[in-house]
Amino acid sequence: MRIQRLYLITKTFLSYGLDQLIPAKWLPWSIRVLRYLLFWMPNRHRDKSAGVRLRLALESLGPVWIKFGQMLSTRRDLLDPEIANELAKLQDKVKPFPGEQAQALIERALDIQSIHDEFDNFVVTPLASASIAQVHTATLKHGPDAGQDIVIKVIRPDIRKAIDADLKLMDTLASVLAKHLPDGRRLKPREVVKEYRKTLLDELDLLREAANAMQLRRNFEDSDLLYIPTVYSDYSRLSVMVMERIDGIPVSDVETLHALGVNMQLLAERGVEVFFTQVFRDSFFHADMHPGNIFVSRENPDDPKYLGIDFGIVGTLNREDKRYLAENFLAFFNRDYRKVAELHVDSGWVPAHINIEEFESAIRTVCEPIFNKPLADISFGHVLVNLFNTARRFEMEVQPQLVLLQKTLLYVEGLGRTLYPQLDLWKTAKPFLERWMKEQLGWRAVLRSVKENAPFWAEKLPEMPTLLYDYLRTQREQQQWQRSALAEFQAHQQRFAQRVWYGAITAALIVSTSLFYATEQSPWLTGCSALALVFSGILGWQRGRRSR
Repeated sequence: MRIQRLYLITKTFLSYGLDQLIPAKWLPWSIRVLRYLLFWMPNRHRDKSAGVRLRLALESLGPVWIKFGQMLSTRRDLLDPEIANELAKLQDKVKPFPGEQAQALIERALDIQSIHDEFDNFVVTPLASASIAQVHTATLKHGPDAGQDIVIKVIRPDIRKAIDADLKLMDTLASVLAKHLPDGRRLKPREVVKEYRKTLLDELDLLREAANAMQLRRNFEDSDLLYIPTVYSDYSRLSVMVMERIDGIPVSDVETLHALGVNMQLLAERGVEVFFTQVFRDSFFHADMHPGNIFVSRENPDDPKYLGIDFGIVGTLNREDKRYLAENFLAFFNRDYRKVAELHVDSGWVPAHINIEEFESAIRTVCEPIFNKPLADISFGHVLVNLFNTARRFEMEVQPQLVLLQKTLLYVEGLGRTLYPQLDLWKTAKPFLERWMKEQLGWRAVLRSVKENAPFWAEKLPEMPTLLYDYLRTQREQQQWQRSALAEFQAHQQRFAQRVWYGAITAALIVSTSLFYATEQSPWLTGCSALALVFSGILGWQRGRRSR
């Protein structure tokens, strides 16, 4: 099975001419000979560009490779822009599997005899079908929400087996590329596959997705910006998730939105606000905000609200990353490239040995031409891409959380410009970031820190007298030990000096006695010298005994 799959993948790659994407000078002669002797297959799509050929090849290989292409489209630091743009067009539309099979999978996962035991109006024909799962509609039959319209998401059968097999092949291919490509170390193909594996396997866990949805719903409870459907956790399992069905307009259906009189400028600006709120307020953001996962409520066209679905991929940022990211954005707004360079080093994203002046010059070279355009024409997401690409030349390691952030920002900005082409994302984002920075550095930050730590301090306060007493006692004992050790060291040094002194006298007496004897001097001098030598030896021996 694995050999057959490898043959099919090889055949597909060669028939689409993907081997031509690798420069011949990068391939050893043995591999080139092997390619023409054993895998002689013509390129059947010579009339298409490299990006189109890669996109079509991934589409023909099925769900796992489609998802891989979607992930690669966000790694513009690794790909030619034309290829990245083509991969961004990959549509996650896959032929559905039989509804009867989906029904059986749901019944098995929920451990029920029949789907009708828990749900009414189950529709066998899927509402939507994607590479990992498909969705069916029904209504709840029991409980306080009986009659509520719901959707049931179910993982495709045997998808894990296919994913594991293809991931192993991807890892093998990545190892070959890393070993033989001159730029393999910088491109990090194995790390890319590893990152993809984690993302894909996370999407297979619907319990994780349900938890993500509940967290996002709690973050935006009673919000005018974003509505997250209710997840019914009692019916959610590893391979099945049940949630409220929403009735919204796909955000990509601009004609319908215009027809309903939706305030497009406000809708676009709220999309930006939703993104920055998730990133900087909550440190927890929906990282798969492509148009297929975002809808607009039909209610209140003048005061539009977003509806979100599909929470398999989320990103998080720690406090330090948020702080440095916000300061980076503001420094860019103010065109303070020196500050941008310093922040990258301070945050640890770039090594400390990097020359700040050279880094600043490189950032200015890339970004200054961009700022010659009107702000409304500048792509915030592409500025971020250019920043990361420039920083990578200065040994910046790939930051997974920043890759997700970059991808999401590109989605949000593209979506906003589709809804309202005049959207000035800089103007929309800057007040938000400035307000957030004031909250982090001002008196509000102090009060928030006190509030957050008050329970911990209250818990530890009764222990403080004991801890203080133990600390003082330990300090006193340590001081006594230090004094004793110092006195012992001084005594040892004194004894050592005495031994050196007696040793020197003894050596002098030995030399003088030997000279007197050898030169046949007065026996009286020789005898006196010998007697002094014996006396010195006895005295040194006695002092040595007393010092032990």
